[in-house]
Amino acid sequence: MLQQDSNDDTEDVSLFDAEEETTNRSKKSKIRHPVASFFHLFFRVSAIIVYLLCELFSSSFIACMVTIILLLSCDFWAVKNVTGRLMVGLRWWNHIDEDGKSHWVFESRKASPQEGKTVSEAESRIFWLGLVACPVLWVVFAFSALFSFRVKWLAVVIMGVVLQGANLYGYIRCKVGSRKNLTSMATSYLGRQFLRQTTGDTQTTSGE
Repeated sequence: MLQQDSNDDTEDVSLFDAEEETTNRSKKSKIRHPVASFFHLFFRVSAIIVYLLCELFSSSFIACMVTIILLLSCDFWAVKNVTGRLMVGLRWWNHIDEDGKSHWVFESRKASPQEGKTVSEAESRIFWLGLVACPVLWVVFAFSALFSFRVKWLAVVIMGVVLQGANLYGYIRCKVGSRKNLTSMATSYLGRQFLRQTTGDTQTTSGE
């Protein structure tokens, strides 16, 4: 009887661990900020659709250009100030110090183990897919406009490359910068441990 009870306890623990692991996976795959995820793609995809179809629905180049620039500007502001911070915990910004010097800051939010805040994998995929794919399309549009001699559209396309490329560059710097910080911390920790071990071995040898 005692042996049977111990086996039951072991099974309960394994089932509890499996349930907790499943819960953690569902939290990571869940979209926590659906509104931010929607607008992360809405403005940039809308700008591309308007660029591709505007000549079919409107003959006014000025109206098409203004609409695309407005969508690109809204996308730049939303991605830089809202969706990057909410969806992947990254933020980049600029400030001017008292001496008038401009400083660029690339930040990565640290996860809090007490609150259990982790980046959703689904939101991360949506964020990086939209962030990388759309600037690539604008680069393709730039070459297409250049080689087809659509000079009037070239300024609009360059605006799309610059605004969306700036966000891509900023968030890549945030991501790479956070990895560099982790690498330097790990290197310094290993260096301290090696120094302690070397010092301890030296003291032991001298004591003998």
